[in-house]
Amino acid sequence: MGDLALFVAARAALAAIALGTTFAGGAVAQPVHDRNGKTSGLRLGAHGTLLGTYATPVLGGEAASEAYLTRPVLTALFVGANGRLRASGTLNLEGWTLVDGELNAGMWGEGFVDRRHPHTFLHELVATGAISLAGIDASLTVGRGFAPFGTDDPMVRPFVKYPVNHHLAQILERWVGIVALRRGPVIVEAGAFNGDEPTSPESLGEVDRFGDSWALRATVLPLAGVEVQASRAYVESPEHVGGRGLDHRKWSASARYEPGLGDFAAYALLEWARTDEYADGRRLYAFGTWLVEGALGRDRWRFAARWERSTRPEEERLLDPFRTVRPHHDDNINGATRWVTWTARAERSVTVGGLSVTPFAEASRITVAEIAGGIFSPTDFYGDEKLWSLSLGARIGVGSVHDRMGRYGLAAPGGTHH
Repeated sequence: MGDLALFVAARAALAAIALGTTFAGGAVAQPVHDRNGKTSGLRLGAHGTLLGTYATPVLGGEAASEAYLTRPVLTALFVGANGRLRASGTLNLEGWTLVDGELNAGMWGEGFVDRRHPHTFLHELVATGAISLAGIDASLTVGRGFAPFGTDDPMVRPFVKYPVNHHLAQILERWVGIVALRRGPVIVEAGAFNGDEPTSPESLGEVDRFGDSWALRATVLPLAGVEVQASRAYVESPEHVGGRGLDHRKWSASARYEPGLGDFAAYALLEWARTDEYADGRRLYAFGTWLVEGALGRDRWRFAARWERSTRPEEERLLDPFRTVRPHHDDNINGATRWVTWTARAERSVTVGGLSVTPFAEASRITVAEIAGGIFSPTDFYGDEKLWSLSLGARIGVGSVHDRMGRYGLAAPGGTHH
C-alpha cells in the first residue's frame, strides 16, 4: 500500500506541475524569429517520469520494488532578439519526491550508494553573452550549473537509470564562470567553479570557494553530426565542504554521433573518463570508466542500449546501508568494485494535446566484483555478484526541454540549448 500511495501522489504532483506550466505558458509570448532566423523569446517546460523499479538482489539476497516520481523539473529558456544574450534555468524537485533516493544499483555520490541521490532544487541558472571579433566567436557564461567537463547530464540522455560513472563523467551544480572561444569547427572552454559538492537538495554551494577549482574542454566538430571532446579538471576537496578532503584530478574524452538518416533518428556515444584522488600531492586512489550507448528511433518508437564498465569506491556505510559517511575522508574507503552493466530500453511516445507521454520499459543486467583487496565483499553484501533491474514507467512533459544540458554558450549546438 505504501508504494501504491506514493505512486498515486506522484501522479497527482506531476499533473499539477504540468497544469501549472501549461497555464503559465499561455501567458507568455510565443517565440519569434529575428532577422537571422534564430528564435527569440521565453520558453517554459515541465517534465517528469512516473517510475516503478524492481531490483534483485538489493541486499542480503532480497529483492525490492519501489515507485516514484523521478526527474520532476521545471525549465525556462530565454533568448534575446539578436541571439547574443541567453539565459536558462532548471528547477529540480527531486528533493521532495526522492527523499530516500532512487534504486539504482552501482550509483554512488553525495552520501548515497546503490541509490541515485536527489539533485539540488536549483539545478542550473545561467546567463550567457556572446560577441564576434576578428573571425573568432566568444561567449561568457556565469551562474550555477555544469562545469565545462565531460559529457551531457544523463537526465537528457535515453535512459531512466543513471550510469555508475555519473560522478566520474560530469561536474554539476556549481557556481561557474565559463569563457568559450570558437573558430570554425573548434571550440575551447575554460571554467572556474567551487569544488564542493552539494550536501542536500537545498544546498547552494560555498560561494567563497568559487575559483578553487577549474576545468578545460576542447570540442571538435569534424563532420556533420560528429562531436569529439577532451577535457581536464581539477576539483578541490569535493567531498568535504571545509576543504579538508581529497582533491580530484579528472580526465574525460568522448565521441558523439547524431547523423541525419531521413525517417530515422539515431544517436551514439563513446565515453572514457578517469578520476584520481590526491592528498598532499600524493595519489591515493584511481577510478575509471568506459561507456557506450546508442539509440535508434522511427516515428514514435525508439530503442536504446548501453554498456558500461566503471569502478567506484566502497565507502563506509551507515546503519542505513544505502547511505555513506559524510564528509568523506580517505579512511572511509573499504575497497573498490568494478561494475559491468548491460541496459536495454524500448519506448513509444504519444501526444495528447500539448502533453507528451512516453511509456517505456528498461532492463539492466549488472555484474559486480571487488578489485582492490578491501574488506567489502559484493557477494556477501548483495547475496550474488549478478544483479538485475527492471523499470516500467512513463515520461510526461509539456513545453521545451534542455536536450544538451551541460553545455552553454558557444559549446551548445547552435550556440544555445535547443
